[in-house]
Amino acid sequence: MRKDFVRRVPVILAVLLIAAACTGQPAEGGGETDDAQREVIVLAAASLTEVFQSLEEPFGATRSDVSLQFSFESSSTLVTQVQQGIEADVIATADEVTMGELESGGLLAGPPQVFALNELVIIVEPGNPRNVQGLPDLADPELKVVLAAEEVPAGAYAREALGSAGVEVEPVSLEEDVKAVVSKVSLGEADAGIAYVTDAQAAGSAVSTVPIPEEHNVVARYPIAVLNDAPNDNHAQAFVELVLSEEGRQALSESGFGLP
Repeated sequence: MRKDFVRRVPVILAVLLIAAACTGQPAEGGGETDDAQREVIVLAAASLTEVFQSLEEPFGATRSDVSLQFSFESSSTLVTQVQQGIEADVIATADEVTMGELESGGLLAGPPQVFALNELVIIVEPGNPRNVQGLPDLADPELKVVLAAEEVPAGAYAREALGSAGVEVEPVSLEEDVKAVVSKVSLGEADAGIAYVTDAQAAGSAVSTVPIPEEHNVVARYPIAVLNDAPNDNHAQAFVELVLSEEGRQALSESGFGLP
């Protein structure tokens, strides 16, 4: 009886190993499943929400077994998350300063590449009921103005434009990202704000716009990079290549972005 059992041990082990292989699980210990390995996590500036979401379909057309998971936040928030060890594959920010923190910290797999440009615009309630004509009007103490927080690229750019025009503004609130600025104005909780051209375009009829003269405007440069130790670096690089491709550039242009 004991000899029969000993002879059967190798056979039992072989069956267990085959069963483990068929279920995608290792015979012992842990490990990621195939599903986890097919998810590419992209951290992106809030102003990239609409255009990056539009790239899901063309990306999936060549990689049906790979899904994109986006996290849209202010660039400063995303950089902090990466520095704190969040697991992600790609990052795209709205300025080169925040991306530079990751590059100097050795957290990127390669040099970042600028893929899009953006400019600022004054946004007001539909129809411009307060008759805002330019940056100087934002200094009116009776006007409720909202800006993005200073550590957020949209906030830093807005202050640069206001400084260039010699205008001092006391905002009624400082928002966590540019989307929140647009939301405040579109909901009537503020009379005016400064946002990107692309976010005003995405908002449609919910806001009206007032242009900022070129001599006071600011050009935002958007870099993208694969993160160091990206769990899915091959697929991550494929997404970056899509953003940089003619198809990606067309999507960016249609969303109101400039091209480098």
